[in-house]
Amino acid sequence: MAVAGRGPARINKKIKEKLMFRMAGPGLALLAATAAYADTTTLHCGRLVDVNALRVLTQQSIVVEDGRIASVQPGFVAGDKVVDLRDSTCMPGLMDMHTHIWRQLDENTYLENFTDDPGQWAFKMPLYAKRTLMAGFTTIRDLGDRWNLSLALRDAISDGYIIGPRIYTAGKSLATTGGHGDPTNDWRFDIQGDPGPKQGVINGVSDARKAVRQRYKDGVDLIKITATGGVLSQARSGQNPQFQDDELAAVIETARDYDFTVAAHAHGAEGMKRAIRAGISSIEHGTYMDDEVMGLMKKHGTWYVPTIMAGQWVAEKSKIPGFFPEVVRPKAAAIGPQIQDTFAKAYAAGVKIAFGTDSGVSAHGDNAGEFVYMVAGGMPPIEAIRAATLNAAKLLRIDDELGTIESGKIADVVAVPGDPTEDINRMLDVSFVMRSGIIYKAPE
Repeated sequence: MAVAGRGPARINKKIKEKLMFRMAGPGLALLAATAAYADTTTLHCGRLVDVNALRVLTQQSIVVEDGRIASVQPGFVAGDKVVDLRDSTCMPGLMDMHTHIWRQLDENTYLENFTDDPGQWAFKMPLYAKRTLMAGFTTIRDLGDRWNLSLALRDAISDGYIIGPRIYTAGKSLATTGGHGDPTNDWRFDIQGDPGPKQGVINGVSDARKAVRQRYKDGVDLIKITATGGVLSQARSGQNPQFQDDELAAVIETARDYDFTVAAHAHGAEGMKRAIRAGISSIEHGTYMDDEVMGLMKKHGTWYVPTIMAGQWVAEKSKIPGFFPEVVRPKAAAIGPQIQDTFAKAYAAGVKIAFGTDSGVSAHGDNAGEFVYMVAGGMPPIEAIRAATLNAAKLLRIDDELGTIESGKIADVVAVPGDPTEDINRMLDVSFVMRSGIIYKAPE
């Protein structure tokens, strides 16, 4: 039975009722049971964000049947089950294109890499997933985990065992030896070993192809590479390019064979240029993006996923002695504040932008804070909402199913009190969440 992002099946009422109870969990079973008995659910929206036309419609009804939007009608029409959102603004389910749902950073994370077993990390993940969904994010990309934990979570949510967003995951990101994403950086020499393609570490064309094929074998949805140094890895440079042109070509060409998009973590300009020319799908972070990079992105149609709040978060934590290892601290202090300036320039230049936070660095559930930074960087609120809906769906290549509120699409709908196109801070207070036609959160 298909649930989640692979296209909800049309199922009879008894099966639907069981599924809704299973997906609801403690505290939500009654709400889910009520939805199960209704032939249709009709949402009365005081305002509705049309992200296609960048406009706000008033007094609209969204009619939902069997997990899909049956119709969108002007006025408040009658229905079997009506949800009163007349004081709220409805919009498509939000999408975060850069998360790490398997962990959440704190001052103990670097030590826990050695002391905690995979199961200890795994048992925290349902909490992160639920917080993310309740914040209005019905779909996320996970761009790098360990032990394929995000794949297990994806499948558990899809099968209805855990409450959370629809997940598209890259599994373990691909790095070069000593690069950002080499899991053994700064380990003691005698325990480093020699990680290779299976562990996501490549050197040369053959390794690159094998690493992509291993991710395919693992069951990922896309590929993520670390095209430059990074902030949080225990390595000196946060900017240097870390893949050669032939390695990038091998990754991207092989990924295309499996119909994978490829996302590139990148802070330094040279690494971005190499990745864009090779055909990368998206640049993540993009901290030291220059005019040439922006021109290349526009030429090649490359998406930009800014993650401003992660930059702000690490910059603040870098001020706390001992929070980060000393090799990390200066990178966090320098790179963090730069991301918002880069975002402002990229937006003004017309680069395509999709919403992403790097949550897992900052706390899961706080994802909507990115909207505030985007608007502060010059993007109008309604465009920021489109970046987290239609644009994100286009990046994921699922805009035929999600990203807008239109007849026939999967019923992912969220709502906030008031009008977020007038006050973007409203996005921090999501009061209604529907994913695949199931209500997980409703106004009291």
